[in-house]
Amino acid sequence: MSQAEPLRIGILGAAGITPPALIEPAAGNPDVRLVAVAARDRSRAEEFAAEHGIERTCDSYGELLADAEVEAVYNPLPNSHHAYWTIRALEAGKHVLVEKPFASNLAEAQQVAAVAAGHPELVLMEAFHNRYHALTHKVLDLLADGAIGDVRTADAEFLVHLPDRSDIRYNHDLSGGSTMDLGCYPVHFLRTLFGEPSVLSGSARTTDDPRLDEAITNTLEFPGGVRSTITSSLFEPEEVQHVLITGSRGTIEVNGFVKPQQGNQVLVTVDGETVDHSVPGTPTTYEAQLSAFVAAVRGGAPVLTGPDDSLATMKVIDAMYVSAGLEPRPTVAVAE
Repeated sequence: MSQAEPLRIGILGAAGITPPALIEPAAGNPDVRLVAVAARDRSRAEEFAAEHGIERTCDSYGELLADAEVEAVYNPLPNSHHAYWTIRALEAGKHVLVEKPFASNLAEAQQVAAVAAGHPELVLMEAFHNRYHALTHKVLDLLADGAIGDVRTADAEFLVHLPDRSDIRYNHDLSGGSTMDLGCYPVHFLRTLFGEPSVLSGSARTTDDPRLDEAITNTLEFPGGVRSTITSSLFEPEEVQHVLITGSRGTIEVNGFVKPQQGNQVLVTVDGETVDHSVPGTPTTYEAQLSAFVAAVRGGAPVLTGPDDSLATMKVIDAMYVSAGLEPRPTVAVAE
């Protein structure tokens, strides 16, 4: 196939994140074709394909991976299945866009990264979609310009209201938990800004399953002595995506750092005077991410959320769990 032709993507599963994360961005991107979907239930795959205009269905994940027309795979399966099916996809010669978190734990992430290293011709991207948005670039630019002087603290929180305890995010065996679903975002955002942290302490609020974090707070220290408190929670009255960075000259306050297309603020306050550096929502995080994925596959563009970045994030997540008195999510057997 010509490199100028649209990237042919197959989808593993019929996850709820797929329409906003891939299908809607693909509808406006002429460089993408959604050629196939597979689900555990063939009828579910057929319904999903018909509803979203996907060209055809496959009887199994394995059949989709063996399909020569599929060049790249989107993996939005439960967290516990990310590593296994990403490895299978890479071994089948497919580029992969895998939802965050990259794996259930650092050991799994290392296995995925090792397979990816053995296939340097393939692109592996973790779907931290907000990394590709103008908001993240704006905050990076402000810090690089010394907008608030020397940074001293950087606190971040991502809170949602998810009362349905049957949701997979509350399922330990599927690698659920607040940190896996939500806390990974502030971890990744602050890592992007400040580098690799040490985890100093943590405390968790668990569900009826004492292994699973409904909410968690950790204290971290980034290079240069930047102290940080990161909080995530699956069960709060309302959604909050907030970062506050304090420096020797002032503060940067960010609202909407995960989903800036739904509204955002980047407020810089120096000497009591506040300037709004908010950015346009469009292109959305998901549109920007998909464009970056295509550019990496078709043109060798750099991948900002590749395996090395993913390993660093998973290392922090494991340490956050340990510091809060919990175990990192285990590796579970995945049925074909």
